[in-house]
Amino acid sequence: MCRLFALSAAPRRVHATFWLLEAPDSLAQQSRREPDGTGLGTFTPEGEPLVEKQPLAAYADRRFAEEAKDRESMTFLAHIRYASTGAVEPRNTHPFEQHGRLFAHNGVIADLPTLDDELGEYRSMVHGDTDSERLFALITKRIDANDGDVGAGIAAAASWVADTIPVFSLNLIVTTATEMWALRYPDTHGLFVLPRVPGGPHGDRHLDQASTAGRIRARSGPLSSRGAVVVASERMDEDPDWREVRSGELLHVDSHRKLTSTMILDRPPRRRMTLDDLGDRAAASQTAV
Repeated sequence: MCRLFALSAAPRRVHATFWLLEAPDSLAQQSRREPDGTGLGTFTPEGEPLVEKQPLAAYADRRFAEEAKDRESMTFLAHIRYASTGAVEPRNTHPFEQHGRLFAHNGVIADLPTLDDELGEYRSMVHGDTDSERLFALITKRIDANDGDVGAGIAAAASWVADTIPVFSLNLIVTTATEMWALRYPDTHGLFVLPRVPGGPHGDRHLDQASTAGRIRARSGPLSSRGAVVVASERMDEDPDWREVRSGELLHVDSHRKLTSTMILDRPPRRRMTLDDLGDRAAASQTAV
């Protein structure tokens, strides 16, 4: 499945280093399906989004994903793509940017023609072929309909999807220069949150977290003395404060790093899909490690 990782160090910008892939130097690594793309989203001091992403279609693309990326931001969003819909191209690689917000998704939704009809003029915001970018455009449309309220927009979009089109998984993260939102729905894939105290559980350690699948690693020295909130598709270290996000739970981290939780969906999708309902490619993308 796709890997999600997001970090908020609000209200301060911090330096962090990301490695989106490990070098393929072990038999265990060779036995895994290779991902189809990697991406990292941050924000400039002026609040402008900076997206660096690459499909993994060539050796040069792989080197891009393995190189250390030292960036400064208040929020960070990293994604490893296993393609379910859309070609292995830059336009289909996460994160996506719309109206100054960044978005990444782990899951599959179907009946894209119905979703396109619902998007209306917002369909023009979709430049690739993926269900993920269409979902983001629907969220953007609902945010605009709710006078810029991002949480309300996510809730309205997720409710429409749950009631209208087939859903396998809808885990997603949205970031701005100062805030972060994350939704897990339904309970198909895990999503975890860590409100990390300054210095971590030992009180004096920098942040150094890594996916067990060897895909995403993040390190930040300033977080040895500052707090952070991390959301990821798996527990990234041994900190005991990790918890699994509940199905239908929307998290919000504000510009002062206050974490709040709201249950926005207390029902299963009306048309819930299983792996047997997916095509071979989409099914493989949801089980890959």
